[in-house]
Amino acid sequence: MNIQNAKTQGPAPTPAPSPTPIAGKPGSPSTRTKKEQLRDHTKNLAFWTFLWVLTTAIVAFGPVFIWGGRPSGTWITVAAVVLNFSVGLMMISSNARHLRLQDELMQKVQLQAMAVTLGLSLVAGITFSLLDSTNLIRQDAEISVLVVFMAVTYMVSLGLNFRRYR
Repeated sequence: MNIQNAKTQGPAPTPAPSPTPIAGKPGSPSTRTKKEQLRDHTKNLAFWTFLWVLTTAIVAFGPVFIWGGRPSGTWITVAAVVLNFSVGLMMISSNARHLRLQDELMQKVQLQAMAVTLGLSLVAGITFSLLDSTNLIRQDAEISVLVVFMAVTYMVSLGLNFRRYR
């Protein structure tokens, strides 16, 4: 038997299964439109944001209204804080994925708004803290004031960027 006959007579090797989704299969990433993917990522971001707000409320109000006074209250609070932090990281990750899925113009608008918000929040937050520590203001420098400042700054900056690139 010659070499050529041996090659043609043996069974054909079976290919290994592909771990990636099959192109054209309904629901696979290759067949979903960018708009559908963005919608799904927006829902995912909304879910993690809602969950983070919920766990923040549990940490803030749980020790007083839910498990306050129990001997295990401290451990429950620590567990709630760890859960809140973990959910917050998932929210950040979801936000990053959502941002990567947007088109270049929307990414630019969002990133510019985030840059302005970060810069102003850092400067305003430190200034507010210095005003408090030097007793130039009567109120305490509470983090809630900075969070509201950040939200307003982001929304205004986003609105201005949308107007600029219209």
